[in-house]
Amino acid sequence: MPVRRSALEKLLSFVNKSLNSSVGRKLVKLVTGSSAYKLLISEINRLREIKLEEKVRSMPLPNHIAIIMDGNRRYAVEKGISKEEGYKLGSEKLREVLDWCISLGIKVVTVYAFSTENFKRDRKEVNYLLDLCSEELDRALADPNIHQNEVKVNVIGHFDLLPEDIRKKAKNLMEATKNYSKYVLNVALAYGGRQEIVDAITKIARDVKEGKLDPKDINEETVSSYLYTKGLPDPDLVLRTSGEERISNFLLWQLAYSELYFSDVYWPAFRKKDFLEAIYTYQQRKRRFGK
Repeated sequence: MPVRRSALEKLLSFVNKSLNSSVGRKLVKLVTGSSAYKLLISEINRLREIKLEEKVRSMPLPNHIAIIMDGNRRYAVEKGISKEEGYKLGSEKLREVLDWCISLGIKVVTVYAFSTENFKRDRKEVNYLLDLCSEELDRALADPNIHQNEVKVNVIGHFDLLPEDIRKKAKNLMEATKNYSKYVLNVALAYGGRQEIVDAITKIARDVKEGKLDPKDINEETVSSYLYTKGLPDPDLVLRTSGEERISNFLLWQLAYSELYFSDVYWPAFRKKDFLEAIYTYQQRKRRFGK
């Protein structure tokens, strides 16, 4: 046994020295840069993704996933493209992720598209983001996937802060999908979690004043029924991309018992593998705690 170990150690030492030599480094670069090597790695990753999806599908899936789509600007800087291009790729990624959710049978998805804090950014950037929101509302209204899969779209947020044309488009989209019941997509526009709670308190106070609600009847369920997400289950999983580990004023009331998952991948670069890993981690946590 000692002889075998010594021989193996010598072999490994030789391999390491060879690879670290100038010739070895050139050889490694040549191999890893070849199309055959890239194809092999791609196939290995594809098979791993298939295996992971099989595992995910074999266990209970989250019913409601909420997503903080973060990292568009940093992705743009990293890739040497404009912020506008980064945001555009982010909007395309959302459509892709929604397809993944429908494929897995995840019934409710809530996405943080534009926060109340976003209005504080550079005016040019804000205008571009609002224009992009307007385009995406038009696209959603005409999207056959929305209608074929019967996705009910709710646009939630403080509507008074939005331009009139966006409010109109949001209402048209919600009207066109209001009778769908297979899936629900909540798009948070001009949204702030604290503002949502303030709005709920204001409506509760109004109804109490008008005699429509007895203060003795106010409980957690009552408050939930006054939120933008009324009638929907709270998120099982809250996912944030980009490596930031904070909630950023998103669904403050609703995520009290949600599982939180933070991915270090920027939103435009978010892959199906990353998505499946988030769900698999959620499933392992639920199993561990017997929930």
